[in-house]
Amino acid sequence: MTDDAFRLTPLDVRTQEFVSALRGYERGQVDHFKLQVAEELERLGRDRMQAEERLRSAQEQLKVFRERERAMNDALVAAQQLREDSRQQAERESELILKEAKSEAHRIVEQARQDEVSVRARADSAARQFSAYLAGFRGLLQRQLAELDVLEGHARTIVEVQAGDMARSRE
Repeated sequence: MTDDAFRLTPLDVRTQEFVSALRGYERGQVDHFKLQVAEELERLGRDRMQAEERLRSAQEQLKVFRERERAMNDALVAAQQLREDSRQQAERESELILKEAKSEAHRIVEQARQDEVSVRARADSAARQFSAYLAGFRGLLQRQLAELDVLEGHARTIVEVQAGDMARSRE
């Protein structure tokens, strides 16, 4: 027999009647026992309903806790993913900054090399121009000196001629 096939309620116990028999039980005692059994069944029924209510409440709390746990796990996973994404983003940004800095440093070094070549070329050009100027000026000075020598020679000749003319005119 299952529990469902044989279920007694407190009302069943209170209303149960027993047939009198010869040498039967004391009716007052049976009625008193029936009352006690009915009250115990009522108490057990209340206890069972309270236990079922506590069970439902505990199951609801368990459901809430499981939902909170799932939400916390989801939040933890999301936070871990966010942390990892942030770390990867920071790593990509640092690599990009480093790459840009290296590129800028290379550009600056290359520009400095080009500036150095340009400055050297201008300095070489200026030195050549100065050398050419000096050579030209030296040539000019040498021509001027040669002309001065010629003029000095003419001046001596003129002085000698005039000295000779003066000496003749005095004679």
